[in-house]
Amino acid sequence: MKKHSLKKFYLFFSSIFLFILHMPFVFAKNKPKADFNPAANKIAVLTAATTNPVTINPATGDALSKIYDSLRLNLMGLSQQAFQYGMHGFDYLVKAGKITNDKIISIVDFSLSSCKKRLFVIDLRQNKVVFNTYVAHGVNSGKEYAEQFSNRPESNQSSLGFYETMNTYNGKNGYSLHLQGLERGINDNADSRAIVMHGADYVSEDLIQSQGYIGRSWGCPAVPEKLHKPIINKIKNGTCLFIYSPDKNYLIHSKILKQAADMAYNNKN
Repeated sequence: MKKHSLKKFYLFFSSIFLFILHMPFVFAKNKPKADFNPAANKIAVLTAATTNPVTINPATGDALSKIYDSLRLNLMGLSQQAFQYGMHGFDYLVKAGKITNDKIISIVDFSLSSCKKRLFVIDLRQNKVVFNTYVAHGVNSGKEYAEQFSNRPESNQSSLGFYETMNTYNGKNGYSLHLQGLERGINDNADSRAIVMHGADYVSEDLIQSQGYIGRSWGCPAVPEKLHKPIINKIKNGTCLFIYSPDKNYLIHSKILKQAADMAYNNKN
């Protein structure tokens, strides 16, 4: 009888012990797997790349936001988006070997009125803006603002995107600078369209006072006559020129901006 009672007690105790032992597994819930969406992650990195500091010069470790603030570019009128897109594309082009002179970047901000000084030539080694002046857009791109863009010959419109500056020459507009468009389908007809940088008397404050906007070109980024020679001499032979507008068609189709975003994404991961 005692042996039977002990056996029952042992079985009861064993059952309780096993129940307690397995409680964590009985009540545990499977954690849902984290969603992995490469496209969404890449978009997040691109967003971060255009809003967070990103090192662009390994020698100095300067960050985009610090450069933008230290140069007081916001006070000069350059939009932060134009600067960030320009610098990311510049960084990609330098690393891809498509820009041979990494000391200078020139940014034209066509989000600004032509009444504003919307050409910014930045010396990245000396960390200073060396020129900030007026620049014309194409006659068929708009009056005060550049709003229409084309890569088509005889369109007389400006073309957006990244260019490499080439050699100089003397032509019908005097001392001028060849530009090579680096974006297929967007500005790669620059040479055949004779899109160059040159001086023009219609890029003047007198015209702003008389008509409310500067004169317009046939698509060339023309600059004031008094400054065209020193500007051209500063940026010639392999520097980066970025002509920006918040134009959705350009921002969607620019392969350079996409590749720059991919590079930022891969570096981050």
